[in-house]
Amino acid sequence: MARGEAIPFDLRTLDIFLAVCDQGSMAGAARHLGLTQPAISQAVAELETRTGAVLFDRSVRPLGLTPAGGVLRQRAGALITEARQIAPLLRETARSRYPLLRVGLVDSLSRALSAPLGVHLMALADEVSVLAGLTASHAGALLTRQLDLLIGADELDEVEGLERAPIFTEPYILIAPAGTARPERLEDLAGMAGRLPFVRYSARSKTGMEVERHLRRVKLDLPHRLEFDTPQAVTSVVLRGQGFAISTPLCLHEAQARDGDLACWPLPGPSAVRHLVMVARRQELGRLPRDLAAFCRGELDARICPPLLAAMPWLAGALRVEA
Repeated sequence: MARGEAIPFDLRTLDIFLAVCDQGSMAGAARHLGLTQPAISQAVAELETRTGAVLFDRSVRPLGLTPAGGVLRQRAGALITEARQIAPLLRETARSRYPLLRVGLVDSLSRALSAPLGVHLMALADEVSVLAGLTASHAGALLTRQLDLLIGADELDEVEGLERAPIFTEPYILIAPAGTARPERLEDLAGMAGRLPFVRYSARSKTGMEVERHLRRVKLDLPHRLEFDTPQAVTSVVLRGQGFAISTPLCLHEAQARDGDLACWPLPGPSAVRHLVMVARRQELGRLPRDLAAFCRGELDARICPPLLAAMPWLAGALRVEA
């Protein structure tokens, strides 16, 4: 439908159409809705004229649907159901509560934020869903309205109609089995890859894409041997002494790696950082996205940054809770 083109029906007409479908006749729909039969017939005729399609097969009794009528019945039922839910939803929000809030959370923040975020949101909504996973899948769910907000590693800059609130910035770091000699130069990483596999985050993850972009930028070609979607899997291989990886402090926290289990250093050569951001559809949730972003910043600042800095003091100034 072209922008500005009139919609060929209203909800009342669709309700009448569905009543005729359910009752099998114009007369039955009239009795069901408390209207006259001529009013029902006129509404159906106008609907057929405005849509340019014959909706009922009038040669059979009870009335049968044409293929066009079958399509409209399916779609109209969904529209009417959604419309009937609007008034209860508005009454709920008048109580300053949301009926349902669905949040997508990047997997590297699951341990840090899932529980406090869920408990915080229960004070604001009757039903809360916090789903951890890859940012890419959450982005698709946000755009198709299966999620209300996402907290992840992609700002979706190319998509209009979204609002964004920065939360956290952290550096990419090098992790290796405990006791590994620290590589001082980029060339040393190539030598390390000759002794240990380089464990990658898969290209399905935003982290994996950013790591690969950094490697291309520094012109470092490390063999493809092993990759995973999750911080737990990447870190587990390194903990077993079976590889090294480029990761982040929050990914180590998610994998519950303890101080001394791994060797951790800044990346040799140019640095790279990861930005975490909250994204929501613009103007649909009022102040909630900004307030929720502030809550997440406070949680990270109070509970997550201190142990990370205690374990890796050289991260001072590199971990940043955004204003």
